Amino acid sequence: MFPKVEINLSYIKYNANVLQKKCSASGIEIAAVTKLVRGDLSVVNVICESGIKMIADSRLLNFEKMSEINMEKLLLRIPMLSQIERVVDLVDISLNSEIETIRKISKVSKRKGKTHSIILMIDLGDLREGIIDDSLIDYTISETLKLDNVKILGIGTNLTCFGGVVPSNKNLQKLVTVKRRIESKYNIKLNIISGGNSGSLGLLSDNKMPKEVNQLRLGASILMGIGLNDADIPGLKQNSFNLVVEIIEIMEKPSIPSGEIGLDSFGNKPFFEDLGIRKKVICAIGRQDVSLEDITPFDKGIKMLGMSSDHLILDVTDAVNNYSLGGLISFELSYGGVLSVMTSDYISKTYV
Repeated sequence: MFPKVEINLSYIKYNANVLQKKCSASGIEIAAVTKLVRGDLSVVNVICESGIKMIADSRLLNFEKMSEINMEKLLLRIPMLSQIERVVDLVDISLNSEIETIRKISKVSKRKGKTHSIILMIDLGDLREGIIDDSLIDYTISETLKLDNVKILGIGTNLTCFGGVVPSNKNLQKLVTVKRRIESKYNIKLNIISGGNSGSLGLLSDNKMPKEVNQLRLGASILMGIGLNDADIPGLKQNSFNLVVEIIEIMEKPSIPSGEIGLDSFGNKPFFEDLGIRKKVICAIGRQDVSLEDITPFDKGIKMLGMSSDHLILDVTDAVNNYSLGGLISFELSYGGVLSVMTSDYISKTYV
């Protein structure tokens, strides 16, 4: 079944084991993020074997797949008011910033006879989710403490994902300061400081992580062996996900189209360089499955020419390997590429 993505479970298991040992030695609990693989149970099961105790995801549909997985479950995306019933049913913990959402969680949890834990998100400048104002933090804490069946487990932050703000000892130390202030002012104990994602691992390696940070939400590092700026993390395995596509046409054709050039199917005006007659292949995959920018052929002699919604066009004139009709070409995937191919129902998933 092509196109397909080959998932190397042994690489993922290796990364999970290495990171679990590294983080545990520093008193940090891992919440293993599975949104990249849509809660794929084969992947989740190898993560479970590493000793990691918590699974994190942003989609409730993924948690439904994982209903039989006996691990704590953390919802990463702030809950929708329209989904609170399912949130309380499916997960133990959620990230929150809106007091109205927390109030509804309390109401639903009380009715269901459950207690739901929350991590209050603090915006340290990345400008994605989280409260940025001290007075609003205080208001949210004080109002939450009045509610039944809701427990403030701790505070957290997100960095690198939207504003690209790099994790540092300085900005994470602000989170520690907020935690101490809350504990002192409200005479409560916050058990968790959730210090970000795989981009924060460099601080741990450099011994610059504030010791009070005791949770990291790790997805890309476990699944792909990458961290800040998508750079490879030394000691981890990369290329856990490889895309394999089939050739459906192979012919010699001119380098440039004939006729007046208008817009392509995605509204762009293409540019072509005249290199004469070239050996070109068409592969059965397109932008409906993955973006051209997110795939890189392992055969470095292949030139990427473009993509329509259903077709990938390549120049194989200078390819290292010989290709024929029905043959296969393999590609490395970026983070965005893995996200796309794992989301596409048109791409089969196999395990190696």
